[in-house]
Amino acid sequence: MNRAFSRKKDKTWMHTPEALSKHYIPYNAKFLGSTEVEQPKGTEVVRDAVRKLKFARHIKKSEGQKTPKVELQISIYGVKILDPKTKEVQHNCQLHRISFCADDKTDKRIFTFICKDSESNKHLCYVFDSEKCAEEITLTIGQAFDLAYRKFLESGGKDVETRKQIAGLQKRIQELETENSELKNKVQDLENQLRITQVQTSPAGSVTPKSPSTDIFDMVPFSPISPQSSTPTRNGTQPPPVPSRSAEIKRDLFGAEPFDPFSCGAGDFPPDIQSKLDEMQEGFKMGLTLEGTVFCLDPLDSRC
Repeated sequence: MNRAFSRKKDKTWMHTPEALSKHYIPYNAKFLGSTEVEQPKGTEVVRDAVRKLKFARHIKKSEGQKTPKVELQISIYGVKILDPKTKEVQHNCQLHRISFCADDKTDKRIFTFICKDSESNKHLCYVFDSEKCAEEITLTIGQAFDLAYRKFLESGGKDVETRKQIAGLQKRIQELETENSELKNKVQDLENQLRITQVQTSPAGSVTPKSPSTDIFDMVPFSPISPQSSTPTRNGTQPPPVPSRSAEIKRDLFGAEPFDPFSCGAGDFPPDIQSKLDEMQEGFKMGLTLEGTVFCLDPLDSRC
């Protein structure tokens, strides 16, 4: 009986959730290679890929080349393909990028999965040979995906949203610091120009008396909200009232708008973080097809 097809009715897994969430499950296998495929899912898609890589491996074997052995480390963080001796990671396939996984029912040793490459965004089909564990490895990948998706729903979404908000705040703070620095430089330039103008227009040897209400540059100290003066002008009339600023946007000392974290929209998130979040959401929504059974958007199971 094909256990993968009965997964909807019988969700009994081979490993404890802790084994896949806190550690990993190791397997040894032979790596036939990977090849690009046109679709992220489909039995015929992987069948053609298996034929292609088996043929290529047969040619290499006739030339005296052995099929390389690898170690698979499966956890909720992905499927790592390592050199069994040096432990060097050759491929790291994140679970939300794996869309299809199957073991060959005509050749019990062969299993395969399709993963979207993180750099090229192409779909690659990875093919392995395991004498005794092909079906078990396939089911372990399915269980890891199921647990990873649950974790993403239960806590990952909240953590991701918090990181997005923090990133947005940090970006806005950097923008405000840059604006303030530019405005400070402009104020300094204006003060320097005013001082030069005063020196050039003052008669030689004369000293311009300073009013105690001015600064060292003979400028009236700036106040964001200046009260209306009650002193009449020279002709005895009152100066025109200062227009109300209630309808205007309040600004700080340097003319920048005060930052309101609640007005920070989705467009303020850094593109790299936003694209990563969108990619994870898209990958988990697509789900993992395990020989006709799709692991995604299922009600949470009390067993896990």
